[in-house]
Amino acid sequence: MGTTWIWLGVAIMIVSEAATLAKIEPFWSWNTPICWTGFILFADAVVYRARGDSWIRSNPREFALLTLASIPLWLIFEFFNLYLDNWYYEGLPENWWLRMFGYAWSFGTIWPAIFEGAELTAVLRAGRAARAGGRSRPALPALPALPALPALWIGAGAVMLASPFFVPPSVARYLAAPVWLGFIFLLDPINGRLGVERLTRERIINLAWSGLLCGVLWEFWNFWSRAKWHYTVPIMEHLKIFEMPVPGYLGFPAFAFECCTMYVFVRALIWRVYAGPRQMRAIAL
Repeated sequence: MGTTWIWLGVAIMIVSEAATLAKIEPFWSWNTPICWTGFILFADAVVYRARGDSWIRSNPREFALLTLASIPLWLIFEFFNLYLDNWYYEGLPENWWLRMFGYAWSFGTIWPAIFEGAELTAVLRAGRAARAGGRSRPALPALPALPALPALWIGAGAVMLASPFFVPPSVARYLAAPVWLGFIFLLDPINGRLGVERLTRERIINLAWSGLLCGVLWEFWNFWSRAKWHYTVPIMEHLKIFEMPVPGYLGFPAFAFECCTMYVFVRALIWRVYAGPRQMRAIAL
């Protein structure tokens, strides 16, 4: 998976976006999942070329798990949106089966895009350090956890995630931030107890950049698409970049942190039951 796959990913993104701007089907209606497929192929090929290790090439079994897990994990946020009422979709296929396929394809690219973006960031940062004559820094220890803190973090996360369910709808619309932070507080300490990956400082940096990159690409590819989403966020809703109000871009890094903690937690449970921890791919961020 070398240069050919890198250029294939780039070509998919360029062709799909160009066809979308020209309103050519099926790209106009399917631009988001098509472009994300191209991005994932591109990022994975770049990472493999730099490291000799990547999600698709080195462990396709786990990449399949990551893709499949991405669908129900995102549906959790769709459930929260029933109370937050922060976005809605338009231009979706009228055929129910085709619409479900579109949902599955689109939602199945979310977690892979975040992880591939984070590993791409790690590779680019390592290359920059090497060109500067230094060495890429090793992952630093997990965030400090004093004896009393894990229970407090878990409790705080639970309260954040529960908050939209116990307030009037007019108030719940303003509680997006607790939802986009809650799983970090809830699951990162639990992951520590399970003995699996936590949010180290290096992971936080790489995930933050991935969240911003993916966030901009999500909004860019969505803006001209026929099948798309609109936001109804009640904060600075008239000051937007593409469809997203400007403050909303601050939520993308936090979402990337949540993607990491949520997948690590789910993976730990699945792998311990079915395959054992030796089969897990180290998350090389």
